[in-house]
Amino acid sequence: MKDLLPYLRLFKQHLLMMSVGFTLTLISLLAAMGLLALSGWFISASAVAGLTAASAAAFNFFTPAAGVRFFSILRTVSRYGERMATHQATFSLLADLRVWVWKRLLPLSSKELSTIRQGDLLNRLIADIDTLDHLYLRLITPMFAALVMILSLYFFVAWFNLGIALVLVVFLLTTWLVLPWFFYHLGSKAGTALPQTKQAVRVQLIDILQGQAELSLFEANNRYLQDFYQAEARLYANQESLAKVAGLSQGVIILCHGFAVISVLLMAGIAMDAAINPSHSVSGVSQLEFITREPITGAVLALLVFTAMACIETLQPISLAFNQLATSIASAKRLNTLVNQTPSIQFAESALDSSASTAALTTINGVDKAPPSLSLTGINFGYTQTQPLFQQLELIIPKGEKVALLGPTGCGKSSLLSLISREYLPDSGDIQINGQQITALPEDHLRSSMSIVSQRVDIFSASLRDNLSIAINAESLNDKDIDARIIQTLQHVGLEYLANTTQGLSLWLGEGGRTLSGGERRRIGIARVLLHDAQLLLLDEPTEGLDSKTEMEILNLLFEFAKDKSLLMISHKLTGMDRMDKIYRLQAGKAVQLNIETVTKK
Repeated sequence: MKDLLPYLRLFKQHLLMMSVGFTLTLISLLAAMGLLALSGWFISASAVAGLTAASAAAFNFFTPAAGVRFFSILRTVSRYGERMATHQATFSLLADLRVWVWKRLLPLSSKELSTIRQGDLLNRLIADIDTLDHLYLRLITPMFAALVMILSLYFFVAWFNLGIALVLVVFLLTTWLVLPWFFYHLGSKAGTALPQTKQAVRVQLIDILQGQAELSLFEANNRYLQDFYQAEARLYANQESLAKVAGLSQGVIILCHGFAVISVLLMAGIAMDAAINPSHSVSGVSQLEFITREPITGAVLALLVFTAMACIETLQPISLAFNQLATSIASAKRLNTLVNQTPSIQFAESALDSSASTAALTTINGVDKAPPSLSLTGINFGYTQTQPLFQQLELIIPKGEKVALLGPTGCGKSSLLSLISREYLPDSGDIQINGQQITALPEDHLRSSMSIVSQRVDIFSASLRDNLSIAINAESLNDKDIDARIIQTLQHVGLEYLANTTQGLSLWLGEGGRTLSGGERRRIGIARVLLHDAQLLLLDEPTEGLDSKTEMEILNLLFEFAKDKSLLMISHKLTGMDRMDKIYRLQAGKAVQLNIETVTKK
């Protein structure tokens, strides 16, 4: 249970709405019980009153009839409000939970997440978090509502007959305490395995869909499909086991409820008989004293029996309350393996006070528009200890210079950018911007100091404006100024036609919106760089996948933009090398400087 504590603490953020939902749940149960109990009493009392003309004339049927209508309306309204409040609280809680988990994931480096497959990570962020909604909606609310109702029921029934109240409440409390835990242990094995089987199905399905071309080419579809079908069968088996436990729990609850109703009926019958025939006794003790000193009438007997019958609405939810608890605990454990990790990459919380640091940070924050210098000295790095990627690598980019880094695919060019942006940590060595260690810079200062064009440009499922405004420091700009900058930038990168559509900057991109070609995605990435306007540009194959004409247009745009900035461009092609101040080749884990004239003649 301790694995659930971090998630239970998040409940306090929605305590008001959760309390409203809980209160409406209680009102709904009270209305349902009051409706059935009052109806039973009303029918019985009406029958007794109709025995004689005098009693029929004296019987007030208006008040109980109004009570029946009141409880009917109250039950309908409270049930609707309860559904609205509890689901609103649940959805808000899930949204905050996803944000909380995502914030715990963001500081983790790619190295720390590299052991988790993307399909598994997606499953944890979606399916495992969704499972935790059972805590409030199907566990806490019904269990505590049932407890409050059982205690309230005691005082109500005790007003008529103390003995019946004691027997009924003891019976209900025993059911409330014992059955949920019993069915939790009965279904714990299948519930614990359910998140793993869901993950296996999702991961294998993603593998099949993403690798369909390769699987078809190498005739491996059948083997992967068989693995998928086996994982699917295990998932169905676990779900079937949980469904059987749920069905059994419902049946046992109904059986226990039946015994409770029969017990109340028998005891109420004895009490009524004792009221009619005080001389009757049970083993020498009067029946009335055996039950209680309070006699009951036929109408009250019906009220008590119908009250016991109405308890089924209180008991049914608790039969399923712990059915999903094992699944929730298993999901919480899977999430905890992610969120409890300590990030290996730590950023400074505030700028240092030294003069060198202050100079570096003012440049990074854009106060000083002079381009920064970048130096990498003695860099050793490898994804595994047995296969080092860089060995004593040295690379210096003076202020305002344009430097190219060449090399074949897989030699570590993109990994070098990952070290500069602190996506990974070098095993040893120093990386400095303007003579300041990047390890001493706050994250926002480091991010604002550089713009990166990676090989992969992510398009978010959002509007065109949202996809580009994320790159703008909008603290001093209003919405009108932001839109003007975006439109101007789209014109620079040749995407003005996107803003000229009927939707304008509200044009939806990504899933469910306009699809973008590879060239358009690349231009979106360039547009973000222009909008970010940092003084250090890191370009990772910025024209990969573009035709020759578009490639030259993009390079001309980038070099015009970077004329007063420092630039490091990674490439395996020689296009644009004549504009570089220095050219290096990455080989054997080191950066070797090349002669520019020799390179450009090739």
